[in-house]
Amino acid sequence: MQYRRRNNEKIGIGYSASAVLCILQTIILLTFIWKNSLFKRYGLCKASAPSRRFLYYVPLIILAAGNLWSGIGNNYSLPDTVCRIATMLCVGFLEELIFRGFLFKAIAKDNVKSAIIISSVTFGIGHLVNLFNGSGMDLVNNLCQICFAIAVGFLFVTVFYRGGSLLPCIITHSAINTLNTFANEAGLTVEKQIIHAFVMIIITVAYILILTKTLPKNKQANKQI
Repeated sequence: MQYRRRNNEKIGIGYSASAVLCILQTIILLTFIWKNSLFKRYGLCKASAPSRRFLYYVPLIILAAGNLWSGIGNNYSLPDTVCRIATMLCVGFLEELIFRGFLFKAIAKDNVKSAIIISSVTFGIGHLVNLFNGSGMDLVNNLCQICFAIAVGFLFVTVFYRGGSLLPCIITHSAINTLNTFANEAGLTVEKQIIHAFVMIIITVAYILILTKTLPKNKQANKQI
């Protein structure tokens, strides 16, 4: 991460080196999946259940827009913004494939419950890196982010496991990351950060419970595991 930050500074455009690297990683991963016909295995396909069974994904839309609840701000220059958006879009795709695709599928062969827990918790804890990567994130904000990420990890793996499609997770994850670029952080106190994280987690947990109670396990996904 420090290597990327130094390269960004050398180029003079924030997230420039990160954007190039993430785009290359995305292309390589998509090429691998395409050549091995793994689109359906890793959920890059249509969900097996209609959108109404997922409440038309409205809770996901609410979560995606969560970073804009405090308003919209212009935090970066145009080149910085473009590079940041490209990076965040790719990160959403890459992290979903790694945690909900590769990691979950690999562990689920032996134990689905363990796969759900491990893929969700490791995804959340992985956000500790934001304390040390030069992003300027404070401890409280990072802890809130980790708790929310763990909850979202459980939600995304539930959507994938029950619906067989990772696309809603990729889109939502990328949107959460990208819209943070335009979040208005002025006047965002510690108390507001905690309240915001708490509300987001409540929405996430409620949606998980609804999906768990109303959606059957995806038989096709189980066969592919």
